[in-house]
Amino acid sequence: MPHCRAQRLDQLPPYLFVEMDRRTQAAVAAGKDVISFGIGDPDQPTPDFIVERLQAAARQPANHRYPPGAGTAAFRKACADYMRRRFGVTIDPDTQVTMVIGTKEGIGHLPLAVVNPGETVIVPEPGYPVYTASAVFAGAEIHRLPLSPDRGWLPDWDAIPPAVAKSAALMFLNYPNNPTGATATLADLQRAVRFGREQDVLIAHDAAYADVYFESAPPSILQVDGAMDYAVEFHSLSKSFNMTGWRIGFAVGDARVVRSLAALKNNLDSGQFGAIQAAGVEALQHSDHPAVQAMKKIYRERRDIVVDALAGMNICVTRPPAGFYIWARCPDGYASMDFCAKVLDETGVVIIPGAGFGRCGEGYFRLALTVNADRTREAMDRLRRMAW
Repeated sequence: MPHCRAQRLDQLPPYLFVEMDRRTQAAVAAGKDVISFGIGDPDQPTPDFIVERLQAAARQPANHRYPPGAGTAAFRKACADYMRRRFGVTIDPDTQVTMVIGTKEGIGHLPLAVVNPGETVIVPEPGYPVYTASAVFAGAEIHRLPLSPDRGWLPDWDAIPPAVAKSAALMFLNYPNNPTGATATLADLQRAVRFGREQDVLIAHDAAYADVYFESAPPSILQVDGAMDYAVEFHSLSKSFNMTGWRIGFAVGDARVVRSLAALKNNLDSGQFGAIQAAGVEALQHSDHPAVQAMKKIYRERRDIVVDALAGMNICVTRPPAGFYIWARCPDGYASMDFCAKVLDETGVVIIPGAGFGRCGEGYFRLALTVNADRTREAMDRLRRMAW
């Protein structure tokens, strides 16, 4: 019999979204009225001006052929222009930008492009599960860097063992953070670049939520002096423009890393449909469009409904300054999976167990603010009626 499953798949923890989806579908099949705060998939449609650009571009025969692997020149220029307007960062669109088919794809492939088997990848915990999965697929050793509320969910750089720092080739960071909603200041990112420079480690900063904020605008790691030699940053159009299904984003920064990632991708994919890239250009050129800015007001309202309700139930919760996730402590005595299962069984409300984001997420749960305000209020009312 041929092999039907590679051993590397057995090294992966269960992908929490798949497990929660299975439980959710079972609840729906049982006739429950389910309200899901599970996967971070915006419920609002992509703005019309972006859809209209796609429609026009889809009719252009030039977009019916294979696109350039690193992205069209127009898309890469739009990325560079966006970085200049948003962060004041100068980017060469020819050497420092590559298109990715969503940042999940780019992050998933990055270790294959820059890490040799046996080298170490430092992964924040709690954190997006794809960081760990990508390191596993690259044959890397994984060092899990604990994040804690005492430090505002920021790394304790002094806690990284010298042997780990010496063997590390790559470190992932993510601010605004999924799942905690924490943000990093420019000084925090300066400390990350200093670690990269001192230890000769590439810093990969996942900035997928950089434009979903309610207070001061989160910075880019590329604003730090010297970051272009030690950092690459991933940006997504998914959350900023409600384009999750379109699968488009970009990696930007260290030209050597961008070149390596593009070379890997040239052997694994054939780029993204040119019409989607044209729509991406339209989005990036109009990131201040009223339809885009209105999304922040929507998420702010939902955030406040949830945080106020949970706090009123004596659940420990922080009001996040950015992103569209709420990270809260489970009631005393509950493991995160047990609590989330109880909530789903008793109320039909789907929340995500913190343990799915790593061991340091145990004891917490996450809600995605992707449910309209009325249904969000209803969900909170259901939770109030629970006994725990």
